[in-house]
Amino acid sequence: MIFTTKAEYGVRLLVDLGQAEGGSPVALKAIAEREHLPLAYLERIVALLRRAGFVESTRGARGGYLLSRQPSEIRMDEVIAALDGPIAPMSCFIDDSATDAHKVVCSHHEVDDTGPCGTKLLWTRVHGGVVRALQQTTLADLIAFERGGVGALEARRPAGDVLPVVTA
Repeated sequence: MIFTTKAEYGVRLLVDLGQAEGGSPVALKAIAEREHLPLAYLERIVALLRRAGFVESTRGARGGYLLSRQPSEIRMDEVIAALDGPIAPMSCFIDDSATDAHKVVCSHHEVDDTGPCGTKLLWTRVHGGVVRALQQTTLADLIAFERGGVGALEARRPAGDVLPVVTA
């Protein structure tokens, strides 16, 4: 499963905002320069994040963007869904009419009506694993990892929760 640059840049933008000292607004131009990202593209991304309620903006000489919620309250499944839409391992699993963004629907079943698609079990498991990983990852986790690597992230996890192998 490949996420778009919109998702990648949006998450990087949120991590940068989450590291802002004292919760003061951050200029989008400053983020673009620090992260080496195109400002025009960030402007479109931040509009999506604002519409989804993750960031708010302030005007004026010291204006900019800041998080509208605590980093520990921002889950990555919500962010990715706001930026990329439904999470699906295969294009045949997207259901635009579904009210549940995490619902997996096999379009092959509806077309030929021969019963469930033989690969649905595999793609459902892949989908579930990706969604679970995103649901269990908060912006606070990403900020802690960037500041202190795997050790800082492990310190934030409940006992018994297993982390994937990550290299900094």
